[in-house]
Amino acid sequence: MTRLRLTLACGDYDRTRALEEGTIRPDGIELTYLRLPVEETFFRMLRYKEFEVAEMSLSSYVVSLQRDPAPFIAIPVYTSRSFRHSSVYVNANAGITQPADLRGRTVGTPEFQLTASVWIRGILAERHGVPVESMTHLTGGQEQQGRVEKQALDLPPGIKVERIEAGRTLAEMLASGELDALITPRIPGPFAERDPRVRRLFDDVIGAEQAYFTETGIFPIMHVVVIRRDVYERWPWVAASLYKAFVLAKEEARQQLYDSSALRFMLPWLNQHIEEAERTLGADYWSYGLSPNRHTLETFLRYHHAQGLSKRLFSPEELFAPESCESAVI
Repeated sequence: MTRLRLTLACGDYDRTRALEEGTIRPDGIELTYLRLPVEETFFRMLRYKEFEVAEMSLSSYVVSLQRDPAPFIAIPVYTSRSFRHSSVYVNANAGITQPADLRGRTVGTPEFQLTASVWIRGILAERHGVPVESMTHLTGGQEQQGRVEKQALDLPPGIKVERIEAGRTLAEMLASGELDALITPRIPGPFAERDPRVRRLFDDVIGAEQAYFTETGIFPIMHVVVIRRDVYERWPWVAASLYKAFVLAKEEARQQLYDSSALRFMLPWLNQHIEEAERTLGADYWSYGLSPNRHTLETFLRYHHAQGLSKRLFSPEELFAPESCESAVI
């Protein structure tokens, strides 16, 4: 039987390893898995639509839905989820001791539309009284010069976003004090190198993130999986086929992760960490699908709209191929 050949660009994850290795195969599909850094995947997919299927920043995907025609359709597979209180770094000499101190400050972020940045700006506005309009946002390369937004943005005039000067990076500007703070999904070089001039805003990151989940029930979604629109329109069955395969791959990874005979990763208390995560977040804390993640998606979409990145408020149903949101019941 001839199988449909599709290329998937995605990161290196335990939850997708079975798809990369071919031990789980989507029904009717021959999958070529390209293991790429997320920034490269997003850039190549958004600019050139090189792949039939790709991991995609949730925020970038929602921005892309406003094109006519929209170039992609997603399935409710969340290859990346992460709490983002740990993603706010401050200059140690800026006098910032609490989130409210960010009002009136100059805050860097590699791209304004990054999903991690949307989440933490929404949390700062909603829970700490720091509206997006109260900060000046500077964008550019974090460790390397010249990064630009992957998609053109049309923001309201009240939101101040500026490019950093050519030849500069956000990391060096944070360390020097030219930036008061930096919101970024990647650990900045000065912090990784233990530079005393850079520290995290939230000292007790785990405590802050656990408290956030206890109060909201939200484990933030970072990435979805998108199918190129022309592929989906020609073969609509691929949405359900891919979704089923991603679910099976995640479940296989979960079983392998929780194996005490030999630790799969170099974490001494790996199984105890899993048990603690399930006690705190619930047994299916990395759930796929629309229904169990409705509140999380609605919250993100509300933040995205409030920050001027989407001109109207999208509903979660508008994000996904309907074939991937329900299945047959026997």
